[in-house]
Amino acid sequence: MWAARPAQALSRRCRNLRQRPSGTAQVAIHYLVFVLLRMLGKKHVGEMAPFDLVILLILSEAVQNALVADEKSVTGGLVVGGTLFGINQLIGYVTWKSKRAERFLDGAPRVLVRHGKIDRAAMAEEQITHAELLEALRQEGCTTLTKVRYAVLENDGAITIGLRSDKGGRAGNAHNG
Repeated sequence: MWAARPAQALSRRCRNLRQRPSGTAQVAIHYLVFVLLRMLGKKHVGEMAPFDLVILLILSEAVQNALVADEKSVTGGLVVGGTLFGINQLIGYVTWKSKRAERFLDGAPRVLVRHGKIDRAAMAEEQITHAELLEALRQEGCTTLTKVRYAVLENDGAITIGLRSDKGGRAGNAHNG
């Protein structure tokens, strides 16, 4: 019986260490993540720059422990989430002020087709297949490359198509996402 008491006490301590945070803590973390993501101003993942996506992935990992661990982790999750948001805002400001930083962090659009001619080197560097380019053209109703004035691979991965003007003087410009 004497040996059972320390074992029971140890068992109670282990259960106390494994307690989950209160529902209030989980709501607070969810609210923080929601507010931070809304403040980024992006409505769709496709609108995110690569750096924004990295921050989102790190943020999810950082607050994961706060959702399932003790109250100290909740505070840590809130601090890490706020810090990551601050870094993202700082990077956003730097890219807004400096075109060089923007090109480095966000990338630059690449012209894939110019005046009906495919830039095979650009397509190879961006790893865009001929089939993917043709699919983007078909989605915009273009059946031949001779009708294409330009096709640009945007930073978000969408291909923007500019069509040559036809005899009626109509010029097309479409965005494929």
